[in-house]
Amino acid sequence: MSQIITFGEVLMRLSPQGNKKFIQANLLEFYFGGTEVNVGISIANFGGDVKHISCISNDFVGDTAISYLRKFGVDTSAIVRSKRPLGVYFLEVGAVMRPSTISYNRSHSSFSEIQPSMVHWETSLEGGKWFHWTGITPALCKGGYETLKEGLILARKKGMTVSADPTYRKGLWQYGENPKDVLSDLLNYSTIFIGGVNEINEVLDTNFSYSEEDFIEASKQLMLKFPSIEKVFDKIRTAVNSSWNKIRARMWNGKEFRETQDLDITHIIERIGTGDAFAAGLIYGLQHFDDYKSMEFASASSALKHTYEGDVNFSSVDEVIGILDGNISGRFNR
Repeated sequence: MSQIITFGEVLMRLSPQGNKKFIQANLLEFYFGGTEVNVGISIANFGGDVKHISCISNDFVGDTAISYLRKFGVDTSAIVRSKRPLGVYFLEVGAVMRPSTISYNRSHSSFSEIQPSMVHWETSLEGGKWFHWTGITPALCKGGYETLKEGLILARKKGMTVSADPTYRKGLWQYGENPKDVLSDLLNYSTIFIGGVNEINEVLDTNFSYSEEDFIEASKQLMLKFPSIEKVFDKIRTAVNSSWNKIRARMWNGKEFRETQDLDITHIIERIGTGDAFAAGLIYGLQHFDDYKSMEFASASSALKHTYEGDVNFSSVDEVIGILDGNISGRFNR
């Protein structure tokens, strides 16, 4: 695999053990994550060559976060340091009919002071063939938006594939920019779109439904608006309750529509990072398989992530392929 570049905030997560609420707990577990770094670590676990670019606190917490990335083989040479603290979020994991709840503490984090002058993109992108970004980074701060845009412009000049996961979250956009305008601007430098009708509607200001016909038409309209986009991939989640979901995926690659079968996840251990696992599986898949098998690989990767605590998908390629081969009984491997 060629080198994959990810850029975004690294967060520390604090959670009570099990499915407790904070008011029940005396002990907290911590994990490191963040949308883009989750993608990068998952790809590294598939054997990929990954570099993550970020701004991390210059203290023992930041040192630990960097050591965590390096443990999985992620290149941290382009990470810069800050006197501000690492961003934190708090998670109560739900169960059955009780949903999970998140509270963020990242407004004045180390990543919030990122500026284009802090990242040497020419050096950072050297040897890179794929750049992955999400809508989280430009939502956090203007510096994140401007730094990301500078990297994307250079990535496209170098002929890199650019995958975009817009991940629109209204509550994050607090610094005055219009989300639609920012995401549209960045999509001009993207070639693979990871998202569905919700994300397309947000960008195009349309009102497409979830039907197959509307998904295809929405994808066509997206490609007309942004001619650099070649393929659209959408992960579909059907929730029976907080502990039982179904995952499938569909695509429009400019020529054909395809859809996978549902994968039934009857006992969810963890929801966090499952969309990132889908993106990672897709990025890996598109470098090894055809479009349909890449989408199947991404769905299986996402399904497996539901079985791991923490933000990161620890699955190997063989484990994902095993799901595709029908090995879903969970029997012992001896």
